[in-house]
Amino acid sequence: MSPASRFTYLGPEGTFTEAAVRTLPEAATRELVPMVSVPAALDAVRAGEAAGALVPIENSVEGGVTATIDELASGEPLMIYREVLLPIAFALLVRPGTRLEEIKTVTGHPVAQPQVRRWLAANLPDALWESAASNADGARLVQEGRYDAAFAGEFAAATYGLDVLVSDIHDAENAETRFVLVGRPARPPAPTGADKTSVVFWLREDTSGALLEPLQEFASRGVNLMRIESRPTGEGIGRYCFSVDCEGHIQDRRVADVLMGLKRGCRAVRFLGSYPRADARPATLGPGASDEAFSAAADWVARCMDGRG
Repeated sequence: MSPASRFTYLGPEGTFTEAAVRTLPEAATRELVPMVSVPAALDAVRAGEAAGALVPIENSVEGGVTATIDELASGEPLMIYREVLLPIAFALLVRPGTRLEEIKTVTGHPVAQPQVRRWLAANLPDALWESAASNADGARLVQEGRYDAAFAGEFAAATYGLDVLVSDIHDAENAETRFVLVGRPARPPAPTGADKTSVVFWLREDTSGALLEPLQEFASRGVNLMRIESRPTGEGIGRYCFSVDCEGHIQDRRVADVLMGLKRGCRAVRFLGSYPRADARPATLGPGASDEAFSAAADWVARCMDGRG
C-alpha cells in the first residue's frame, strides 16, 4: 500500500495501542504498521511514510505519556485529528506450565506498573520488576525466556504463545488510556459541538505570576481546561513548556480568542489541533462564553465606535 493508506502505531503486535487503532473506522482499509517507539511512529508521519500514527498520550492512573507529549512539542509540527479512549485491564502472561509461586521476575511498560502495583504487592511481593518498551514487548521477552511473566493485554497471549495465568488485573476501577491519531498539519476537522483543542506554550520569562497570565486567557473567556502538564524544555533547570487540552474548537470564538491571547503573550505557541472528543460530551459554557455572546459584544463595540453605544 501507499503511505497515504498506512497508519503506524506503538508496537509490536499485541499492544493496547494496536487494540485502540483497530477501533478506528479507517483501520479496515489501512495497512497497520507497528513501530518500536512513539518517536518512531511519529517520525514515519513526518517523513511522509504514513498518513497517521496512533500513540498513547494519557492514562487515567499514571497521567501523561511523556514520550508523546515531548514529541508533539518538538521537531517538525504535527497535529491531532482524533482521540480514542480504551478501557485498560491487564493479564499476567506466562509460558505454559508456569505457576504463580514460580514467578521471580515480571515485566511490562513503565506506565503499567502503577496500575498493578497493589496487586503485585499482594500476590508477588518478592518479584523483581523490569520495564519493557511496551507491554507486548514484555510478552515477547517472556516468550524468549528472559522474564517469568508479563503484564499485557489478554489478547497478546495468543500472539506470543503464552498462557493467561491471571486476568482482569487493575488497581483502579474504570482505568482507561487515551490515544491520539496524529498526522501532518492541515485543516482541523469541522467542529461537532463536542470538541477538544490541544496546544503547547512557552512563557516569555520565568517570573512570579508568569504562568497566571496565559491561564487567565482561558479563565476570562470561559474555556475549561481539561489537562495541563509542564515539561522541561532542555534549556536548564526551571525552564518548562506547558501542554494543555481545553474544551472547544478553534472555530469557536472563545477558543480562537484564547489562542490569539496566548500568541500575543507567550514566547512561542504550538497549535496541536482541534478534534472531536471521544466521549462526545459537549463543552460546558458559562455565562457570556457562547459564540452568540462574543458576536453581541463585538457588535456593541462597533456601535460604540460609531457613536451608537
